[in-house]
Formats: sequence, C-alpha cells, structure tokens
Amino acid sequence: MTITDTDTFAQDWATWHEEHERKRASAHGFLAITSMRWLAEEPETYDDVPGAWWSGPDGIVVSLAQGESLVVDGAEITGRHSFGVVDERGGVTALFGDAAVEIANRGGNAVIRPRHPDNPVLTGYRGTESYAPDPRWAIQGRFVAYDAPVPTTVGSVVDGLEHVYEAVGEIEFEADGTVHSLIAFPDSAPGSLHVLFRDETSGKTTYAATRSLSVGAPDAEGNVLVDFNRATNLPCAYTDHATCPLPPPHNRLSVAVEAGEKKPA
Repeated sequence: MTITDTDTFAQDWATWHEEHERKRASAHGFLAITSMRWLAEEPETYDDVPGAWWSGPDGIVVSLAQGESLVVDGAEITGRHSFGVVDERGGVTALFGDAAVEIANRGGNAVIRPRHPDNPVLTGYRGTESYAPDPRWAIQGRFVAYDAPVPTTVGSVVDGLEHVYEAVGEIEFEADGTVHSLIAFPDSAPGSLHVLFRDETSGKTTYAATRSLSVGAPDAEGNVLVDFNRATNLPCAYTDHATCPLPPPHNRLSVAVEAGEKKPA
C-alpha cells in the first residue's frame, strides 16, 4: 500500500497523537503515580493513600481507620475490606478525594500505586516530541500466526520481575531492503496485535528500554499495516513507578526506525 495523500496522513496522525497525549496526561494516568508499594503479609501504612495494606492467601486487604474511606465502583467502603485475588495485569481503582489508588498484581506480586493529580511529574508534563509523520514508515506487512499461542517470558524494567504473554505469531515486513519480523501479542481490540520492540535509535533518539506499537487485526490473507509513526513510549519512560515489560530478544530490529515518539525531555 502506497500512501499518496500525505496531508490527510499527517492530519490523522496529529489527531491520534493529540488524543494519546490527552490520555497520558489524565488526572489519574500513570504520570500521576506517586509511589509503587509492593505489599507484604504484614499491614503497612503509607503517606499517599489511606489505610493499612497487606496481601495474603485471600488477596489484597485494606484496613481503614476511623474517618478514612475509599470509593470503589461508586460505593463507599470503610473499615476492613478485601479486594480478593486480583488477576495478573488486571486491577481495581479506588478513589479518595481527588486522588485514586490502583490495586493490582504484577509478576505474581501484589502492588498498589496511588495517583494524585497534583503530582509534579504530571503538572510539569509538556508533551513528548515525536518524529514528523512519514508515510515511508507505514509499512505493509504480513502476519504469520502460530499453530497455537506460545507462552513467552519477557523481562521487566523492575529487576527480578518477569511477565508472561501469549505470543500469537510474527509480523513480517520489509524496511531498508531487509526483511524483519516481530513477535506479536494480542492487543485490547478483538483480533488486533501488540508488539514491543527496540531498534537502532533506542537509547539515542528514542527511549532505550522499549517502544510499543498497536497493529490492527489482519485481513483474511494476513495483511497488516505496521505504522511505526504510531510507536509510543510505555509508562517506564516517564516514571520509576512502572513495571513495563521489555521486548523479547527477537524484537531487536537491525534498522533505525526514525518514526514515532522520541525520548521524553
């Protein structure tokens, strides 16, 4: 596929990126995270969230003192409350005042992350520089599905933490005269794909650890559009309070992908 209407291409990219930036800078987004607390079996209190928190065989529990409360799904909770065992990569959000706390499970470990809209990381955010949208980096590729999903362990920006994803196939594409491939995981929309990758710009003009790219569902012949102009940074590019996965070793591209988001200022 050759993109000929470059003006519309650039306008579509600008609209998409503006929305992406808006979500990134939302009041309870990851820029608002003030701490990351790994829960133990003994209750602990913290200065940026109500209650004493712990985790045991029955999941994550909070004990709220007199005068403390949280709001979960519109209902106020007080006293002792069990969130149960939270699914891996799932989560529950509880509100208090103008803040929120994420209750989650990452790498088999219980964690909470308070989010405050007055966090300096959020209030000081001025956007992320990107390469100018370039149709050359919107590449026609082909998805080759595996016979069955393959559990794939990847590292994390947190030392000692690992994530396991179900790889569903590989996306093959050509760039700079060379054929490359990327291991793909399922994305949130039905049939869509998600890839994590590094390339020859990583640690130079783009974030060193990883970049993320969503790819629309393949057509009946497996054709996909790999639009690197929409490659984005994960939360770990902006905050130390993140557990972002690293790309599989296979997904280190031997080409400089000069498209998508650059390193944060």
